[in-house]
Amino acid sequence: MKKLYKRVLIAFAVICSLNLFSCKKVLDEYNPSGVTLDLAYNNKTGYEGLINACYTDMYFFYGKVDWIGPSEMGTDLWQGFSSTDNGLTIYDNTLNTGYGTIKTCWGGWYSCINLCNTAISYSKTVKGYATPADVNAKVAEAYFMRAWCNFNLVEQFGGVVLRTESSAVTGVELAPVRSSETAFYDLIISDLQFACANLPLSQTLRGRVAKKAAYAMLAKACLQRTRLGDVQKYAKMALDASEELINNQAKYGCALYLSDAAKSGFAKEFDNKNNKNNSEFLWVQAIDVNGNNPDFFNRGRTHQYYLPDLGGKGLDWGQSGTSILYGRANARQYKPSSYLLTKIFDPRENTPDTRFANTFFYKFYATNDKLITPAIVTTYQKDPSLANKTILGTAAFYSGPDYYLGTGATLEEEKNMTNDAGLSVFTPNWNIPAATKKSMLCLVADPSDLFDATGAYKTTVPATEVNLTSIFPALRKFSGKFYSQTNQQWLGDFGILRLGETYLIAAEAALLLNNDQAKAVGYVNTIRKRAALTTRESEMVALPSEMTVSYILAERGRELAGEHTRWIDLKRTGNLSKTYLQATNPIVAVNFDPNKHIVRPIPQSFLDAIVNAKDFGTNGY
Repeated sequence: MKKLYKRVLIAFAVICSLNLFSCKKVLDEYNPSGVTLDLAYNNKTGYEGLINACYTDMYFFYGKVDWIGPSEMGTDLWQGFSSTDNGLTIYDNTLNTGYGTIKTCWGGWYSCINLCNTAISYSKTVKGYATPADVNAKVAEAYFMRAWCNFNLVEQFGGVVLRTESSAVTGVELAPVRSSETAFYDLIISDLQFACANLPLSQTLRGRVAKKAAYAMLAKACLQRTRLGDVQKYAKMALDASEELINNQAKYGCALYLSDAAKSGFAKEFDNKNNKNNSEFLWVQAIDVNGNNPDFFNRGRTHQYYLPDLGGKGLDWGQSGTSILYGRANARQYKPSSYLLTKIFDPRENTPDTRFANTFFYKFYATNDKLITPAIVTTYQKDPSLANKTILGTAAFYSGPDYYLGTGATLEEEKNMTNDAGLSVFTPNWNIPAATKKSMLCLVADPSDLFDATGAYKTTVPATEVNLTSIFPALRKFSGKFYSQTNQQWLGDFGILRLGETYLIAAEAALLLNNDQAKAVGYVNTIRKRAALTTRESEMVALPSEMTVSYILAERGRELAGEHTRWIDLKRTGNLSKTYLQATNPIVAVNFDPNKHIVRPIPQSFLDAIVNAKDFGTNGY
């Protein structure tokens, strides 16, 4: 019997993962009878397997490249390293109905929605639970996941198809119709309210949603809904949901990490030692270190797409290009904008705000001893006194409590760090005097080396200078030696919803509701102070008069850079516009067209699979 359940679940999940609206042929070939589905899902064991399947598609968003472009690129914070993702980084004409990343996102969300709809349908007939409340607690996970998918769909694609029935139950819909964005949000909010009311306070399995995730997601969705009108109504709902969490943290089992004199609360949140049991993470993409994941060990590759050129110029200074800590350098695709490095983050060496230092790698260490030859000194225009000096290697065999594999491994950053004797590449977000840089025994690329007067990366560099525009800070939030598996894979969890964002949602909602700057600054300062050591918290305090949506947008950039929020943040605040992008990240503004680029192209695979494609068009593409 268990084998039957497993076969049905696997077959159904595979069918749904192909594409919700292009799987009729597969369904016909497999053709599970109603009796078979009833046998699988009308009992507790099979039904809970179905609920588990609702989470599967999420594995291919968090820790993978496909969700980076749609959620973070084309904004004020990032630029493309190469032409790999120009459609999303600079809105060029490669962003069209055949764009692969967009198709992946569309298919993944609709696959999940179909599984959720199946679970919601069978919740009415499933047997084996002691009470209706027990059924509701389980199906509430499906309601939450459906809301999460619809939230992403409506933000990325606008008013597309709002599905509330399972194609496994009713058959494939070949002539779907569009729904309005407000209809999407009506269902999203209703689903999340059900989840808030019925989910348990905690879950045994990491990664399963509980009440705290539902309230956080409800707050996020209601705040985003304000962009469609009824601002005060939905701002109040966002504020109420946020404050339910903020004011009852012990009840929901969450808490901000507190700073001390040695380490900021923000640094503690992203310390790998806190990764698998994180008090700020309200919902995580849980990764099993033994490989019990839908893609086994093929995890945590996000960080490598933000890497600088450690396999080119970095090699001259002791980098390997395939670091177990930093990632595989030839996968690089994205780089931080000047606006992110020098305007969002505080461009001072002695800043009280620790978020730049804990968001980016800006010190890269040599794996093995590296002799700096006279030729390297000449090529990089360094002080002749550096010739024949050695950057010391930092790799050492290590085992013990700071590494999840008890057998240990050889890792960088185990020695020669206390005085930076192993520092090979240095990419601060503050400028260093030219004479000082020439005398430093490492490759240095500061903002003056990277950006021209407009804030764009330099496109031409005089022959008298070294071109360092491929050397920049690398995102480090989803990395670290503790869970390093290979030079591509990291087995840490990914925080999808976290308490720090909830505070910022509450602050923005307070402003939108009644311009309550006093309440807003209280929430903002809680986050700002926990980003500093206790000895410097006073330097982080903002004033009530500073509280505007624009201020909070910048604060969200400092707090949430790289965490899949920026594109919708600009959209919500009215800053997904040519004017704003020209002022913050000009290269992105060149092709931006407000008549189409606030949504994504509908995938051609969907248009080809339905009989009424003319009713959908291409979303302006």
